[in-house]
Formats: sequence, C-alpha cells, structure tokens
Amino acid sequence: MRRMLGWGLLVLCAACGASRPAVVRAPAAQASVEESSPTFEEPRSTARRYVDEDLGFEIIRPGAEWQLAEKEEQNTPEGLTIPVVLRHRATRAEVVLQVAPAVATPIQFAERLNQGLREQPGFIASELEPLALSDSAVGFNFEVGADVRGRVAVTEGSPGRVFMMLATWPSDAPAGVSQSVETLFGAVRPLPERGL
Repeated sequence: MRRMLGWGLLVLCAACGASRPAVVRAPAAQASVEESSPTFEEPRSTARRYVDEDLGFEIIRPGAEWQLAEKEEQNTPEGLTIPVVLRHRATRAEVVLQVAPAVATPIQFAERLNQGLREQPGFIASELEPLALSDSAVGFNFEVGADVRGRVAVTEGSPGRVFMMLATWPSDAPAGVSQSVETLFGAVRPLPERGL
C-alpha cells in the first residue's frame, strides 16, 4: 500500500506542470556515503551521511533506525527523479525524496499535490502550512482511509531544483512517528553551489 501510494504521488508530482526533458544522471558512482555500516535484507545504506552531487543534496541520517535505499529507476519524462527512499524499521514509516526541476515554486508544487490528493477517492488532505525547513518550505498532512497517515514537505533544493518529500506510515504506528518524520525532513539539505 505505501509503495503504491508513493508511486501514485510520483505521478501526481509529474503532473504538476513540468515540461522539461528528462534529467539523465551519471552512473550511481557519483553518489557517496560516509561511515558505512553493514547492510540488511535489501541493498541499502545505513551510512551517517549520504551525498548526491548530481542532484545537489545530502542527507545527514538522524539516527540508525532510518535506513536508506537508493532507487535504480529514477527519472520520469518530466524530469522528476526519485533518488532515495528512507525506511524506519520500528514504525514502518517510509520517506520518499523526489527531486524536480524548479518549473514552479515550492508553494505551487504543494498546492497542486494537495489538490491532486483531495481528488483521489479515500484521501483527506489538510491545508498547506509553512514549515521551518526553509523560508520557502510548505507542507501538509493527509490520510488514506483508516490505514495510512502521511505528510508532504516541499522546499527549495539546490539551484534549479525543488525537493519534495513524501512520508507515509500505518495509522497504528507509535505517536512519535510524526516527529521522527519531521526530523528526517530536516536532514535532507541542498548542497552549496560549487565554487562558493
């Protein structure tokens, strides 16, 4: 259910009006991890710091409970990329990072996502609210029936990009899961421009 929801929102994000051609990334060797730990069932990284120079972001993992999995199929025809998914083993929360060309502001992306979700059967979405991630960051909560809760955060990324983060978790997850998700949202940061 959560994976279907994440990919469903990918389609909604792609429909936000992006019209640029697909972004073609260099091989995965461009991404790096530091302070590696052992991996688990699936190929994933439990590194403390994950850097993707091509897409201009880093993730400072807030704790060992969050595991990072790199995605292989990343690009849509609209230029939207899903480079990583982070999973919290204890709560079963999942955060999908999407990087989009900055063809709209974070508020415009969030408004379109919010409206798109409200049009889907079974989805209930809250109003947009400013987030402390940056001056441009906005987000909202959503529910899918009685089983799934979620949160969306949209903020400026590296130059020419917007970061969209989608979190989902089971409705019966512990009460602190939303704070854990907020902490992870804050752990995704744009890299400084090269040469500065």
